Amino acid sequence: MQKELPRRKGLRLQGYDYSKTGCYFVTLCVKDGHALFGKIAETTALRRPYVDLTPLGICVNETIQKASKDGVMIDKYVIMPNHIHMIVALHPEVSNRGQAGDRGRSPLHHVVRNIKSYVTKWAGFSMWQRSFHDHIIRDKDEYRMIRQYIGDNPARWFEDKYFR
Repeated sequence: MQKELPRRKGLRLQGYDYSKTGCYFVTLCVKDGHALFGKIAETTALRRPYVDLTPLGICVNETIQKASKDGVMIDKYVIMPNHIHMIVALHPEVSNRGQAGDRGRSPLHHVVRNIKSYVTKWAGFSMWQRSFHDHIIRDKDEYRMIRQYIGDNPARWFEDKYFR
C-alpha cells in the first residue's frame, strides 16, 4: 500500500483577486533559513541596528529597487539576513492588465517571480523557499503598522521567528 504524501497548504487567500489595485505585505524567505543576505550590525551613530549586506544582499537590494516600475511600487522594504519584508503597491495601470500578461499569474506574483528569478540568475543557484507569504493590507492604520514593523525589523532580529 502506497503512503499518501502530505498536501502543501495553499498560501493565497482563496477567491481573492490578486490583480486588484492595492497594497500587499510580502515576505520572501531563504530556503532552510540560511543567512545569505547579510548580518545585523550596530555601528551607526545612533546605535540603531541595521543589516550589513553581503554581495548577494546588495544584488537583492538593487533588484527590489528596479522592481518599482510600470504601476508597481515597492514602498517600504527591509532585507534581513535570511528573508525580505516589503510592501508592494499595485496601481490601476498594472491591475487593469489583469492576469493575462504573465501566464495567468497576478501582477503581485509576477513581481515576486521576477525578483527571485533575477537574484537566482545572478547568484548561480536558487536560494529561495518555495512560494512566498502575503498579507492584503486593508486600511491606512494597518499600512502604517506594517511600515513600522518593517522599519523596526533589524532591531528585533534576535526575537524574530526567522532568527537562527
